[in-house]
Amino acid sequence: MLDVFALHLHSQYISNRMAKRTDPPRRVDPTTPERLENEADLDQTLRPLLFEDFVGQDKIVDNLKIFITAANKRGESLDHVLLTGPPGLGKTTLAYIIANEMGTQIKSTSGPALDKPYNLAGILTNLSAGDVLFIDEIHRMNPLIEEYLYSAMEDFKIDIVIDSGPNARSVQLNLPNFTLVGATTRAGLLSSPLRSRFGVSNRLDYYPAESLEKIIKRSAKILEIEIKPDGAKDESFLQSLRNITVDRSALTQSL
Repeated sequence: MLDVFALHLHSQYISNRMAKRTDPPRRVDPTTPERLENEADLDQTLRPLLFEDFVGQDKIVDNLKIFITAANKRGESLDHVLLTGPPGLGKTTLAYIIANEMGTQIKSTSGPALDKPYNLAGILTNLSAGDVLFIDEIHRMNPLIEEYLYSAMEDFKIDIVIDSGPNARSVQLNLPNFTLVGATTRAGLLSSPLRSRFGVSNRLDYYPAESLEKIIKRSAKILEIEIKPDGAKDESFLQSLRNITVDRSALTQSL
């Protein structure tokens, strides 16, 4: 829902910028990677970076603030976090906010991408203490990889097998304390052992009209798009945003 609205605003923003150009610069070779003078303006993001900029989901935000404050005071990494709910409600955004509020880096991947044990081992061994590992669509992770993840989440260790046959041997790798943030649209497909290893679990719900209005106004301000005072309150437009989210959710559930 929010992604579609952001795309609409961003396209309007680009059109406005292009209309204001008197002598737009052009590349000699369109395939070269150098940045044009005005392209930096287009890199602005609508994604909030801190809790204070995040609109809606107040109970979840307050809950996460308490856990993060406690972890920072103890000087420890945050407990593992599971975010569930329909698509487009801010699970990925919250994962990045968690990393920013903790003052750490975030590594992002998805469940289907982790198809081999060495892929998971490579990501985990490259984490630093306190880093956040975000796994989107975690319910689609290979069950074999899930087994490796148990010890990583619980004991911050991972056992990998090197070679095969008579030369096979197990090597245990120590991992830095990290925070796993898992996101899923289908929490019912998570196994009980995996779900039980998350210390913080939250379900995101649909946004009320008041929150959608705030999101629209904030996005328009960031993109420097003029919006009428009552434009963000238009019921037909708000209902269309809700319908987009419901349609995306239904599509995801059918896949």
